[in-house]
Amino acid sequence: MSPVDPLALFQPAVRDWFAASFGGPTLPQGRGWPPIARGESTLILAPTGSGKTLSAFLWCLDRLMFAEPPPPARRCRVLYVSPLKALAADVERNLRAPLAGIAQCARRRGDAYATPAIAVRSGDTPAADRARFRREPSDILITTPESLYLLLTSGARDTLRAIDTIIIDEIHALVPSKRGAHLALSLERLAARTDRPPQRIGLSATQRPRS
Repeated sequence: MSPVDPLALFQPAVRDWFAASFGGPTLPQGRGWPPIARGESTLILAPTGSGKTLSAFLWCLDRLMFAEPPPPARRCRVLYVSPLKALAADVERNLRAPLAGIAQCARRRGDAYATPAIAVRSGDTPAADRARFRREPSDILITTPESLYLLLTSGARDTLRAIDTIIIDEIHALVPSKRGAHLALSLERLAARTDRPPQRIGLSATQRPRS
């Protein structure tokens, strides 16, 4: 029996963009996408530069760009949490290339698509941007453990009710720390508010967290 192509899980425009950009999936991507596509909570352990972040995000982009859009108040469906504020900003920038590339492939094919909106919430986020997110939630929210806690204790917490996927990066740096324990509580508080238990995707560059 020939192995199943993990890219077959995706919409044609996503497959076209990925094949043109990378050729084929890395091992973490090839093994990570099937359980992620099934909605299973998944932990991806792989070295830096192996495509872990795209492993987590590509299925999300596939859904957000090609599924029927929800009502505006229930728009925020994907949450990315990083303990590093700079990494969170990098992820927002790094999502622009796949979004633009997939959109271009979809237009070439004549496929209808939506462009997901991305918001970043950290301690540096201006008050105007915070108020805008509360009025007009984005499809993807990128934040830190501390800012997620503040969101859950503010009036903006209702914008998170439709979250169905949580991506937690640098999980090895969080697990042995007080920040990790605090984040675990925040995730349980979030899960208690969402319509259904969110899928959780953990990303780690090591299996040996600091003691």
